[in-house]
Amino acid sequence: MSQPWSPESWRAKPIQQQPQYPDAAHLGKVEQTLAGYPPLVFAGEARELRRQFAEVTQGRAFLLQGGDCAESFAEFSAGKIRDTFKVLLQMAIVMTFAAGCPVVKVGRMAGQFAKPRSANDETIGGVTLPAYRGDIVNGIDFDAKSRVPDPERLLQAYHQSTASLNLLRAFAQGGFADLHQVHQWNLDFIANSALAEKYSHLAGRIDETLAFMRACGMDTSPQLRETSFFTAHEALLLNYEEAFVRRDSLTGGDYACSAHMLWIGDRTRQLDGAHIEFLRGVGNPIGVKVGPSMDPDELIRLIDILNPDNDPGRLNLIVRMGADKVEAHMPRLVRKVQGEGRQVLWSSDPMHGNTIKASTGYKTRDFAQILAEVKRFFAVHQAEGSYAGGIHIEMTGQNVTECIGGARPVTEDSLSDRYHTHCDPRMNADQSLELAFLIAETLKQVRR
Repeated sequence: MSQPWSPESWRAKPIQQQPQYPDAAHLGKVEQTLAGYPPLVFAGEARELRRQFAEVTQGRAFLLQGGDCAESFAEFSAGKIRDTFKVLLQMAIVMTFAAGCPVVKVGRMAGQFAKPRSANDETIGGVTLPAYRGDIVNGIDFDAKSRVPDPERLLQAYHQSTASLNLLRAFAQGGFADLHQVHQWNLDFIANSALAEKYSHLAGRIDETLAFMRACGMDTSPQLRETSFFTAHEALLLNYEEAFVRRDSLTGGDYACSAHMLWIGDRTRQLDGAHIEFLRGVGNPIGVKVGPSMDPDELIRLIDILNPDNDPGRLNLIVRMGADKVEAHMPRLVRKVQGEGRQVLWSSDPMHGNTIKASTGYKTRDFAQILAEVKRFFAVHQAEGSYAGGIHIEMTGQNVTECIGGARPVTEDSLSDRYHTHCDPRMNADQSLELAFLIAETLKQVRR
């Protein structure tokens, strides 16, 4: 790296999207407390995810990343974690079989508490208060006390993340992820889906494969009963992230041990900014959101700062254009990266560019637009001779009504039935699985 780096060197850089804490001494004390806590993940786990990212970048695997828009303290429960993990497993099985390659599973879980905002303040009924920035910062209730940034929330976020990770590790290794069980869940979904006829053939082929493996005595393999699962969140609050930087005793490198992967948002990717400065120095695989305002030359400069060694496992470019902007903006970015020989993992975030306001006043996303962006993302890569490596979605395993459309359509009038998100609208379990089957069809064609 051209300039010296340290876990705190970001503090000398301009920074965006940060809360204004009223008591700096209190904040400093909480940061010291966090720095003394055990890490949430280990450097070796982050290195393994980096190895798997390299497989994706080189076209030998596919990345599935999904979970909550923003985790909350109030809705924290084992059942909620289980249901989201379950749907991600179901999606992964469908994609694995269709693509004939491993699917790397990364959850927006155990740390996705902070959210960037388009404005620092929010006004309702003539009253203006600081914006809600996620439960790790302040409360969602619209009153002056709730909206004051509170450092103690950083500690609560850590403890909830610890509990979430304990449960996720148990699910991944304790039999819950058994392939036969996950496939049965998919069969139950298909049986109750309006798309049953369309997907029954794929399900039947998976059935045949499992039966063959059983007949060969291969169905007791640990690979069929356990899975690898990683966590990720947006590295927005750098004082929280700095507290979990640890020096790896095996390699001597520094790792951000709050999650296996961290990403930088489209609002905080300034080349001279604090977020780029912090993440350039940690050894984790990292992501950057790439929106329609990204310039090709700027993208190359960003890649060179974050991945100076051109390591195929290091950098995930998460494209979030909006369905109507993909074809206008994305090809020149892919062409530039390809032409300059940079090795990156390309994934599609079809959620953030497709947010609309329903006639009923609810913020929502149209499933048809989500699907359209994914299809156009694949089409651009196919046209440019590059590899469409992954999908990054906001979803939940619960039966919410936040995104309109789907085979079991959610209408604008039904959004109010179960609209539970603390921030952005998420796909429910049915919509997520439907998307997985549709992506599976595309993967099958791309990988022929």
